Amino acid sequence: MAIAEQNERVSAPPQVQSARWALVSLSLATLLSSLGTSIASVGLPSLMQAFGASFQSVQWVVLAYLLAITTLIVSAGRLADMFGRRPLLLGGIALFTLASILCGLAPTLWLLIAARAVQGLGAALMMALTLAFVAETMSKSKTGSAMGLLGAMSAIGTTLGPSLGGLLIAGFGWRAIFLVNVPLGVLTFALAYRALPACGKPAQADRGKFDAVGTALLALTLAAYALAMTLGRGNFGALNLGLLIAAGIGIALFAAAQAKVKNPLIKLASFCDLQLSASLAMSLVVATVMMATLVVAPFYLSRGLGLDAARVGLVLSTGPLVSALSALLAGRLTDRFGAHRMMVAGLASLATGTFVLSLAMTKLGIASYVVPITVTCIGYALFQTSNNAAIMTGVGAGERGVVSGLLNLSRNLGLITGASLMGAVFAVASAGEQDILSSVAAARGMQVTFQTATALALVALSLALLSTRAASRAEASVS
Repeated sequence: MAIAEQNERVSAPPQVQSARWALVSLSLATLLSSLGTSIASVGLPSLMQAFGASFQSVQWVVLAYLLAITTLIVSAGRLADMFGRRPLLLGGIALFTLASILCGLAPTLWLLIAARAVQGLGAALMMALTLAFVAETMSKSKTGSAMGLLGAMSAIGTTLGPSLGGLLIAGFGWRAIFLVNVPLGVLTFALAYRALPACGKPAQADRGKFDAVGTALLALTLAAYALAMTLGRGNFGALNLGLLIAAGIGIALFAAAQAKVKNPLIKLASFCDLQLSASLAMSLVVATVMMATLVVAPFYLSRGLGLDAARVGLVLSTGPLVSALSALLAGRLTDRFGAHRMMVAGLASLATGTFVLSLAMTKLGIASYVVPITVTCIGYALFQTSNNAAIMTGVGAGERGVVSGLLNLSRNLGLITGASLMGAVFAVASAGEQDILSSVAAARGMQVTFQTATALALVALSLALLSTRAASRAEASVS
């Protein structure tokens, strides 16, 4: 008996060490994908000058990456469920790294855009599989902490991108913002190859055929919606309306196709699960709310409070910094008090913060933004961590890839929707004033936008309460 206990003590540390290194590799993969999103935006002016192109052309350097992620992330998760997560994740890291080299060496703008689309495919594989791997490699009692770490790395990547990109462009030129991913990608691949468990592949009989028709329909539908929300830079015209109609037709065709095939890309019956559907809906709504802080806040700070560009950038960094720091604590709180309780607490904090932002108390100066955005971002980090943990610990091993893809998809669609919706609300509210560039117009736009955001946050809170009650009933029926 003593010998067995001694052997257990000896063998446990390597397992723990392996899980830690696996988590490090997953964290770096998360950092890579978020850095790929944020670092390119700061390089658009340099790309316009380097290629002699218009803004409408160079913006596709950002859009191609986001569209590739949005349209392919669910398919990436399904492929991983069918053929194994480890080879797909390693392939995604390798593809992202190779595409970064192509981006850095691209001789023309359109080759750069094509390479960015390939880079987005690699990012889609990484984003779809990091959450799935956490549920696979970490114990249930540590899942919240692991999700918190991934959330922190995502926020760090978003925060670091603009500042790092600016320094690299100033020192080495625009190509450096893509080539910087190469050493980080090589390190991530090496760690993942060594530390991630070699999970067994599903049996051939269980794999079935890949749903190519469903994949194509979903990709075209998501691409149409994403383009409808992003083209025109806030001017919603006939093209945007046509794309939205096409997206609506596409989703109907996709649902019909999924109901007929033997091995669908997404099992529509999964959406009958109230907890899963509520979690995905909440993720979309919360991402829409958070986009308001990126779209509207710069106008409020510059016009409403009269801050110069340097101070606007400094104040705007408060939100991502708070999110990164809060995500680590949010993971521990989720492990200790439970995902559903922390989800409700996070959304309550989010609603409180957005409500205070809607007051737009310009007389208080910078504090009128910094204090409520801190409350908002703490709530966001707490919700994001607990919601991810609740979803990923509640699905079977054979569906983790596609559910992880759906979770990331709901967030991406929320960000895309928020950029269009919140920007439109702000524009309409500001236009009600005589001088749309005045501090009064900026404050009015801020008020109406965050009143809308508060209403959406309360919708998400209501869904969280319903989901919590459903989870309590399910636990009571089992016991």
